[in-house]
Parts: sequence; structure tokens; C-alpha cells
Amino acid sequence: MKKSYVGARLRRLREQRGMTQQALATAVGVSPSYLNQIENNQRPLTVPVLLKLNATLGIDVQLFSEDDEARLIADLKEALSDPMVGESLTANDVRELATSMPAAGRALVAIYRRYHLALEQSAALAARLGDDRQDRPTSAMSTPFEEVRDFFYARHNYIAELDEAAERTAADTGRTIQQVAAALAERLKSRHGIDIRIGEADASADVQRSFDAGDKTLRLSARLQPGQQAFQIGTQLAFLEHRDTIDALVGENPFGDEASRRLARIGLANYFAGALLLPYAAFRDKAESVRYDITLIGQHFGVGYETICHRLSTLQRPGARGVPFFFIRVDRAGNISKRQSATDFHFSRGGGTCPLWNVYEAFSQPDRILTQLARMPDHRTYLWVARTVSHDQAGYHAPRKTFAVALGCDLQHAGRLVYSDGLDLTNPAAATPIGAGCRICERQACPQRAFPPVGRPLHVDENRNSFSPYSTN
Repeated sequence: MKKSYVGARLRRLREQRGMTQQALATAVGVSPSYLNQIENNQRPLTVPVLLKLNATLGIDVQLFSEDDEARLIADLKEALSDPMVGESLTANDVRELATSMPAAGRALVAIYRRYHLALEQSAALAARLGDDRQDRPTSAMSTPFEEVRDFFYARHNYIAELDEAAERTAADTGRTIQQVAAALAERLKSRHGIDIRIGEADASADVQRSFDAGDKTLRLSARLQPGQQAFQIGTQLAFLEHRDTIDALVGENPFGDEASRRLARIGLANYFAGALLLPYAAFRDKAESVRYDITLIGQHFGVGYETICHRLSTLQRPGARGVPFFFIRVDRAGNISKRQSATDFHFSRGGGTCPLWNVYEAFSQPDRILTQLARMPDHRTYLWVARTVSHDQAGYHAPRKTFAVALGCDLQHAGRLVYSDGLDLTNPAAATPIGAGCRICERQACPQRAFPPVGRPLHVDENRNSFSPYSTN
């Protein structure tokens, strides 16, 4: 454990419990002066003190995780890089804000996001009124999706209530995916009186699941494989058997509108379905036994590569955590359609990602698993595993969906993965320097930079052609 100065977090925790420094010091077996030094960042939080906090107060050690601080730093950097903010803080200023006043930092990020939401609403209203002025500020944020991503992001992509409920339900199903699908269909019929019809969903709209409460019929697309059918049945079961839990979770979050709340409910029902098909303990045990070999895990459970990647990014149950992964799915144009994280890895909400990242190289080598050690500007290094996945639709003339999916984890966990075999994990020079998108990336000399970073002064020298959008270099 590196030296961790967490004074602000410890002080806030003590105040929330209504405890004095003397009371907390007595509870964990240290002197009041020693605790005072920790709270004022004059001493780091040591492992023995952390374990005593956990034992006496039941505090989850994740509360003091550096990942949370790194997430906040990344969000603050993005917010403060916006030219509309007008002030630029140094990296040290941002880190000090995140470390010493995390609540103020989160409030600042929340204000920034509300500001962007207001910009988006203003732009939409202006478009309806026919105001197409070029000087009007705009925002490219997809608000409902971003809100739901933040909802899962804040929970490290692990929803205990639904995960544990899904594991209990899975105990009544079979082992193969066909047995699971049959058991779930029987549960739907016997407990809820709902019949399943295959091939009656609206194919023209690419609808996979359609539920009619009136005639108690769940219609599934004929294009779905057994595992996909089981997933859709599991999603419907989540709405039928755990609606109160889903509504309570959604109610705890201040979503901006009903569209965001509906999307969050669907996301939570999908989470339950994934945990139902791949029960936590059995899935984590298998992943650990094969060193997180995605192909072997998929063969064991009978589901696809992307589904396994999804589930691997959720293994954060206290006391039985797996490797904390970041999961992402992109298309050839760089659009991010899925982004889930149990760790602190951050990419820009707007302005693209990094072309040096191996998730884009995957398109040039279809179906091949590519590995990469990638180093961010803050010097944190990650192991990335990327591969393309394709989804056939309906017949020869139908377009084929192709994406690149990637899993990443911090270098400290890389040795647990089979994909680290043959890589030099101790050599910093072996890592590819990447960034969070040119808009906020600090690497001035990057050969793939598309434009200067926002918020930095642009130095132009007529005698040097160091950066120009019109350069032929």
C-alpha cells in the first residue's frame, strides 16, 4: 500500500458518525494527536489503522481507495479545461482540490454537468425556434445516457441488491445456457402466468423483447440465440420480481428527467439478467481459475465474448472482489456505445478518444485478441485487451454490426491475467503513451494529436510549423 493521505475523507467520516477525535482514536487504538495528524495530512493512513477502522466501525476499505480520488481528478480536469470556465488550474491544484476538499470537487463537477445540460436544452430550443446562429454555445452530451453511466460509475458498476437476488434465483436453474433459458421460461409461466412467443417481436424495428401485460405474453425475436433469449427473459423477471428494488435505486439518484429514469430502470434490469446468467461466485471462481481467459470463460458458460467482458467489469462484491476492470465498446467511427467501470480509468465525454489505443487497432485484425500496456499522462499504466465482435442481423443484404470491445485493468492487477504472459510489466518504456482525447490530453508532443488541448494557450511561430491543421506532415 502506497502512502495515502486521506485526512479530509477520514474527518468527514468521523463527523458523519458524530464522533470526536478522542472517541475515534480510542475506538481504533491510537492517540488523539496521531489521529489529528492523519486528519491534517501530516501522516499517511497506514494499513494497521485502516484495518482497525474496518474492524471497529465496519468501514469498507474501498472508501479510502485511490481509485475514487483518481476518478474525481479526471472529472475535474475535464470540467476545468472547458474554455467557458475561464480559469485554468495546474495539475497540482486539481489534485489538491480532489484530495483536501473532495465534496467541493464533486459539487464543482456537478455544477459543470448541469451547465452543460442547460446548454444542450438551450440549443435544442433554439433549433426548434429556427435560431441557427453559429456563435451559440452547444454541447454534444447525450444527457440520459451520461446520467445513467454516472449512476453505475458511482457504484463501481456493482449493484449488490440485484446481484445477490440474481444469484439466489440462479440456484433454481440449470448449468447449461439451454437449461437456464428453459428454467426461466418455466418460472415466468408458473409464477406469473406469462407465455413466451418466439418470432413475434417487431422485426422491422429490431425489437428483441416486447411484453404485453394485457394478454400476459412475452414476445422474443427469432434472431436471438439461447443465451440472448435467457437474458431477455431475465430482464423481464427483474421488472416483475424486483420492481420495488429497481425503483428504490432509481429514486436515490437525482436524475434530470423521466427519460433518464426509464433508461436507468432498463439498465438495472439488464444488470440483474446478466448476474442471473452468470452467478457471481461461480463466475468469479471460474475467472480466477483460468486467469481471466475470456474465451475459456465463455466456453464454460455458453455465452459470447462481449457478455463475458460485461460481467467481468462488475466483480466488486466486498470480500470477494475480482480484478477491477474498465469495459468499453466502440465502432469504427470512434463512437462509444458502452462504457462501464469498476476502476478509475477515464476517457473524455466529448472530443474523441485516443487513436494510439489498441481498441482501434482491433478493427484491422478482426477476431484477434490484442494486448497493450498503455500509460496515461498521470503515469498510471494499464493492461488492455481488445477484440472485435460482430452481430449478424437478418440475411445477406442486411448490414452487419461490428464493434471493438476492450477490457482494461491497472498494472498492479495485470499479473493475474493470462494476457500479461510475455509482456514486460516492469519496463515503463514498454508502455504506449495514450491520453483521454486530444481535448484534454496533456501530451504536447504526441504524433497523433489532432488539435491543441483546450484551455492551453496556442503558441504560433511563423518560423516553425510545429502544429497546423493545414500541415501535410
